Amino acid sequence: MDELSLAYEQLSWLLAAVVKQFKGLFDLNGRIGAFFIGLSYGTAYFLYRWRRRQGLTEAPSFWQFLGGWRVHLHPSALLDYRYYFVRALLKVLLVVPIIGLVDPYVLRSADYVAFFTQLWGARPQLGENLGLSLLYGLGVFLISDFASYWSHRAFHSRWLWEFHKVHHSAPVLVPLTASRVHFLEKLADNLLTAVLLGAYAGSFWYLCGGEVSRYTLFGVTYLVFIFNSLAANLRHSQVWLSFGPLLEHVINSPAQHQIHHSDAPRHFHKNFGTNLSIWDWMFGTLYTTTSEPERLNFGTAERDPHRYLSLYSLIVLPFVDTARKALAARQRRVPG
Repeated sequence: MDELSLAYEQLSWLLAAVVKQFKGLFDLNGRIGAFFIGLSYGTAYFLYRWRRRQGLTEAPSFWQFLGGWRVHLHPSALLDYRYYFVRALLKVLLVVPIIGLVDPYVLRSADYVAFFTQLWGARPQLGENLGLSLLYGLGVFLISDFASYWSHRAFHSRWLWEFHKVHHSAPVLVPLTASRVHFLEKLADNLLTAVLLGAYAGSFWYLCGGEVSRYTLFGVTYLVFIFNSLAANLRHSQVWLSFGPLLEHVINSPAQHQIHHSDAPRHFHKNFGTNLSIWDWMFGTLYTTTSEPERLNFGTAERDPHRYLSLYSLIVLPFVDTARKALAARQRRVPG
């Protein structure tokens, strides 16, 4: 009976994770949600109408402009839909336990506040005000985006590429392709962000003499809400939307991220930014676009999307390929 109760409890956890993931489609706190997808497709519709008037598209309908059934029912897209829910299970089974093991060793905001207080003494409380909330939220946004840039760039390196390749293996892009991220990459990104935000928040709160809340819009940090509203879901789509070379030095456009997914060598290792492209500009990985769409094929240099057609391939294959790569490197180092 005890074993049966335990099995029932574990099944309840897994079902709750899947249900939570489904509810996430209607949550403003995530980029992939019905509201933000609707805003993105609304932008795409006006873009479609404008291009039709200018004679710049041959798509006979808006649905075809988005890619039609050819894209949205492509085997890769169907895999993205399944993987979106499987990620919820991976989070419960793998990511949460690992974070639980690492968490005691990660410095948090309170640790920094206590350290500075012991070192320099307590600070007078400035109190909550709109200016501080806006400033604090801006810092959180910038640091999170900066961390994502370097985490993304790191996973393009030789020994981490097989894990990030899961994301790039998609030959067609749909909004849920954004969730096609290996759990190991997501774990690394979360830990790096936690460390940097812990240091920032702790320093900021100490200087303010107490905790400061981020200003929110509809329960979402205001800058995240604003950037998610800028057609963010078109980054993983067939719809070319450029912000122009000038603005794209600061803000990452959907077209820039589509360039990042291109299998053309001239596009490799470009546009690692998530919301901001200023990091790409600063560190030499920027590729700007124009309103004239470039002809793109999505994928990797290996051109092997046929290897990534199952949940197994997205989850396990990166470990297998990395082990083979390490073994081959070791054999090359061994003489004779």
